[in-house]
Amino acid sequence: MCGIAAVYSQGGVVNADSLTRAIAALHHRGPDGSKVWIDAKREVGLGHARLSIIDIEGGTQPLVNEDESIRAVVNGELYDFERIRRELEGQGHVFRTKSDSEILVHLYEQYGTAMMEHLRGELAFVLYDAPNDILLAGRDRFGIKPLVYAVKDGVLTLASEAKALFAAGVVPRWDDEAFSTSLLLAGPLEDRTSFAGVLQLPPGHLLVATRHGTRTVRYWDLEFPVQSNEAYSPEHGEQLRAALDEATRLRLRADVPVACYLSGGLDSCTVLGLAQRHSARPLRAFTLAFDEEAYDEGAIAAEMAKHAGATLELIPIDQRAFADDFADAVFHGERPLANANSVAKFRLSRAVRDAGIKVVLTGEGSDEIFAGYPHFRRDLFLDGMRDDPERAAALLAELERTNVVSRGVIMPDGEALGVDAVRRTLGRVPSWIETFATAAFKMRPLLTERYAAQLTGRDALAPFMASVEVGRRLTGRHVVHQAMYLWAKTLLPNFILAVLGDRMEMAHSVEGRLPFLDHHVVELAARLPVAALIHGTVEKHVVREAARPFITDTVYRRQKHPFLAPPAAAKDGPLYELVQDILRGPTLADVPFYDAKRVVGLLDALPKMDRQTASAIDAPLMLMASTVLMHQRFGLSA
Repeated sequence: MCGIAAVYSQGGVVNADSLTRAIAALHHRGPDGSKVWIDAKREVGLGHARLSIIDIEGGTQPLVNEDESIRAVVNGELYDFERIRRELEGQGHVFRTKSDSEILVHLYEQYGTAMMEHLRGELAFVLYDAPNDILLAGRDRFGIKPLVYAVKDGVLTLASEAKALFAAGVVPRWDDEAFSTSLLLAGPLEDRTSFAGVLQLPPGHLLVATRHGTRTVRYWDLEFPVQSNEAYSPEHGEQLRAALDEATRLRLRADVPVACYLSGGLDSCTVLGLAQRHSARPLRAFTLAFDEEAYDEGAIAAEMAKHAGATLELIPIDQRAFADDFADAVFHGERPLANANSVAKFRLSRAVRDAGIKVVLTGEGSDEIFAGYPHFRRDLFLDGMRDDPERAAALLAELERTNVVSRGVIMPDGEALGVDAVRRTLGRVPSWIETFATAAFKMRPLLTERYAAQLTGRDALAPFMASVEVGRRLTGRHVVHQAMYLWAKTLLPNFILAVLGDRMEMAHSVEGRLPFLDHHVVELAARLPVAALIHGTVEKHVVREAARPFITDTVYRRQKHPFLAPPAAAKDGPLYELVQDILRGPTLADVPFYDAKRVVGLLDALPKMDRQTASAIDAPLMLMASTVLMHQRFGLSA
């Protein structure tokens, strides 16, 4: 796990200093050492900031093959690498290190770009093939590890984060179109960032660069079966248990201690239960302790830790903590935040690193591949009970009643912006897209007239839907699978894995490992019938049954509660005061999206609002304040 950067001339001059500056900007990702290589012709360079986890003494990068004709820098972890290494050695390859990452250069020698099917794990890499003068970059199947790039003055620059590109000389500017898409998808499209001219390599893709240009190629995609009426079988749970057990066991491989993030949710409890079975000593589990009962899961986590035989460490977090870390969390996330959950994860990761831990197992990804969110159940109820509207209404009412915290965040609430491109394509609008369309509608009165007209004058999701392979991926699929596929292309890589995952963890040099997003687990999950995912009204049924032997009854029976921080920007306290200062300050007028007069009017009205109304304003306030902070920290221009 680390930070990587690369430069490649496509007509311009490669500057070694710019690469060095890029790597320096990624020091938080790899504080254990750094190295830069530039070829003799000064046409290509690779840089690496290292977080040493496997082969601590000998795993320095860039990595090279036997004759040094192929070089690579790798960010991430490659699992089951010992088996692959033995196979490669049997084919005549000679290794220089004991690092998991070195298998990549030899797999490329052996298989070319077909090496991707042999790789298992979370990774982003850049590889230079000198004999063929090709720069090859790749990103894991789900986008767990980031990789962004830009072309300036004839030089292609790639890096783990946009801030490294800026350090290398790329000019930081807002991307207006990406910002409007973000209001509807909680992030830009899969190949965009918040910044103009800065692209991200989509998950499951390779980037191939030559002196004549750059193109991207998909090597993997999530594929659901054509809709069927297959029922749930206990065998489904047994298959999942075996796959998850292997994925968890592989992710415990490290030359440093491994811990677990633990909430009161099914996913992290499942991972801890499985991981502890493979550990000879109690694992350390780290849990956030919020100061509001509706959001705090400390008691459930404590029960689970005791049940598993792990040791629990509670990390308290309150408004003061949110205010202290808000600006830094925004800087590392590189996109606006609608909730302080990212700030909470930022603080949690720092506590883990302060405890001397570099590696944690997490439960991210389970809700995406097992339909864990309430909006997926809403889609199922609406579609499956069209002939019984009274029954559908009753189920939806119960879903609303038991998911009050989710309303307006991951469940629809109120009037929505138009998303006709989605409706035309699918004949319906998935509930999660409707949710964000309602949230974007609430933002419209706070936007400048120019930007509001831009947002409402066109369908912001039309480019997204035009990029989806509808016939191959959506046609004939269950409505729940359709919604899951679109979520996996947007919210999963651009928010869950980026802002809540990698960026907050790596801000403190902590490597997150995700057993649920092992591609063997995901491909098994994709083949399961929807009845295995949502059984009656119970979400993630197959996960519950797979995990039943090693989780508590409380966790087994508990409904999904999304990881959200308490609304704090719209009520008295340190975060409220910080948001007021930010949005009343002079920088707001420089941000191209918001009408300063209307925003101040909203701030003036806050003290007169009741708690429920003020809580509904929390997300818009967080979005605006974090946008201002981004404008300041990155020196952005319109």
